[in-house]
Amino acid sequence: MPLNSFCIENGGIVITNPNAPTTKYISIKSLKRIVEYNIESVVIIDEAYIDFGGESLIGFVNNYPNLLIIQTLSKSRSLAGLRVGFAFGHKDLIEGLNRIKNSINSYTIDSIALAGAKASFEDETYFQSVRLKIMDTREKTVPLLRELKFIILESKANFLFVSHTKINAKIIFNKLRKYGILVRYFDKPRINNFLRISIGTNEEMKMLIKRLEQIILEMETEI
Repeated sequence: MPLNSFCIENGGIVITNPNAPTTKYISIKSLKRIVEYNIESVVIIDEAYIDFGGESLIGFVNNYPNLLIIQTLSKSRSLAGLRVGFAFGHKDLIEGLNRIKNSINSYTIDSIALAGAKASFEDETYFQSVRLKIMDTREKTVPLLRELKFIILESKANFLFVSHTKINAKIIFNKLRKYGILVRYFDKPRINNFLRISIGTNEEMKMLIKRLEQIILEMETEI
């Protein structure tokens, strides 16, 4: 979506940065332009995947009273089951967020979740190790997929969004599933020939590449 699409009259804006599932990343400069244009509207930036190579806008919340940054411990801190997230923003936005949260939120945080969240921030060494491993594996996987004739959107997330130049994404999705390899396929306009591939261990990604090689060879033989 062009950035100008966010610079029109609206009732508020929500942007996932980096985006899911496309991996698209919007720069700090462009985001600031959007926030400044919509100074009378709330602009929410969902930074669920920001730790995998992007730059957070958290440092600018004191500059913009309309800016709310939300993050989660589900991705880079590997704590999806705890259902813990947090927000940064002007005190009025946080107060409004609390009113809504305490009224309708069915995922209240218990003492175990709080303890796990606290521990994850205290162990900075482990956090950095995990996210850097994922980023390293991601960058090693990209050229291997390109060798197999995949088009890959630049990613700053813990997954890749790819499309093969000859073989339909849904076909690849179904064939991978038969091998016990699960990727995401979205049968939606504009993205129905793409696959979302989450980054696993180096061994898991090697197995993915091996199976893709087999699938592509089979399909090219049929063609």
